[in-house]
Amino acid sequence: MEKLATLARHFVGLACLGSGLEQLVTLGFVRLVPKLPAWLPAQSFWAGATGVMLVLIGGAILTDRKIRLAAVSLAGLLLVLLGFRLPELAADSGALVNPGKVLVLGGGALLLGGRGKKWPWVAPVLLGIFLATCGWAHFRYSGFVDTLVPAWIPPSRRFWTCFSAVALLAGGLGVILPPTRRAAGLASGLMIFLWVVLLHIPRTVELKTLFELDGVFEALAISGVALLVAAAHPRPAAGTTPEPQRRDK
Repeated sequence: MEKLATLARHFVGLACLGSGLEQLVTLGFVRLVPKLPAWLPAQSFWAGATGVMLVLIGGAILTDRKIRLAAVSLAGLLLVLLGFRLPELAADSGALVNPGKVLVLGGGALLLGGRGKKWPWVAPVLLGIFLATCGWAHFRYSGFVDTLVPAWIPPSRRFWTCFSAVALLAGGLGVILPPTRRAAGLASGLMIFLWVVLLHIPRTVELKTLFELDGVFEALAISGVALLVAAAHPRPAAGTTPEPQRRDK
């Protein structure tokens, strides 16, 4: 499971690094983190400052240096930015997906920082709620989701919209329940990574928009968190009692 944990860490680190570099270049907020409300002054400054933090956090996660500090910094940054967006929850139920994404990344930071052993249920529950919310959103906005599915994949766009919705709902329930947590985390992480390869990267190349590039980093981070959840709950060998996962840092 160590290789899986390393791969997952690289996914999250690359997502943070790429998003931070994009913010430094554009001086605007990317999809990985909540945007500040329009009424707050000096938007470009805060986007650049946040970008620097994301670059440093991503670099630390990728190199496995000062990873606890990086994890705490990531969680703190996300929670602060989320605090400005809480009014969205009352304004639109569809906005639940974005705060849920932030909480999932916070749960991933918990695992990266080694706190997952103290609260092993937090990251899986946050991930499960987010995946289930996304599954519900796939059904509610199925017409829009249809347009995202590559037309060349048989049998039809609507089939894959419904399939992914059911898979998200099942994955969400699976990571919440301890007996299926590892398998659901692996399956969900793989599914979302396939979206990176089959959906987000081709759309970025075709449409040539930064918004689509944001989607690459966003999906890569969520995939990484799902794989972290799976790696944190390894399958015990037959006839043995599982031991807590050890961390060097």
